[in-house]
Amino acid sequence: VSNGNVDSCGIDPSIGMKTHNEIFQIAEYTQNSLLLHHVTINQMYVDCYFRDYLSLATLAEKYRMKTQKKRVMDFYFVFFQGIAAMCLARDTNQNKWRSLGEKCVTTMNQLLEYSTWNFENMLILLQAELNYLNGRIAIAEKSYVASIVSAHKHRFEHEEALSFELYGIFLVENKKVAKGLQQLENAIEKYKLWGAKKKADAVLEFIDLIKRTMCHRDCNHNTIWGHTQMTWR
Repeated sequence: VSNGNVDSCGIDPSIGMKTHNEIFQIAEYTQNSLLLHHVTINQMYVDCYFRDYLSLATLAEKYRMKTQKKRVMDFYFVFFQGIAAMCLARDTNQNKWRSLGEKCVTTMNQLLEYSTWNFENMLILLQAELNYLNGRIAIAEKSYVASIVSAHKHRFEHEEALSFELYGIFLVENKKVAKGLQQLENAIEKYKLWGAKKKADAVLEFIDLIKRTMCHRDCNHNTIWGHTQMTWR
């Protein structure tokens, strides 16, 4: 950003940029609960969309221990924690993640009573992840599709992109690779519309990885498809 643009925004160009950890430390030191809330949600956003689920869960627990105050944007904690917990449960088979994921589904269902517009697609996506975790594959697939439709209807492009992405990963992990790749390509287009170029590039790299793995499988006939719980940065 040029100094001219910074000046026009009313930002002092002499003020250095702070990292997430630095801002978090400032919030802790000054006991600024609002700042702590915002910086935590921002990092959880990044961790969720780049699939750094263990980091997300650790941060959420750290925040919970720092404050018990309730804020309007707390629904993001429910949504992000739910996605992370159920992916971690599938990857580790640890009951603590399953329990957290189920709790998040219950809480999001309660939030739906206040606003179908804001929370319907979130709830359906969490239900899709829970159904997948429980081995209810056919119902999970229908739920992924329904979450995409709901996010599109309510004009949440970024959440529509996330639904496409998780649906694509679900399909790849369940041996429906060609169909899964198409959903991942849909996710890329939605991420681009959202302006998330780095995220779109990360999904594209993942598609390339899948294609290379398919080539290896075809050549060696012994590739075993496992969970794709990789961190994308």
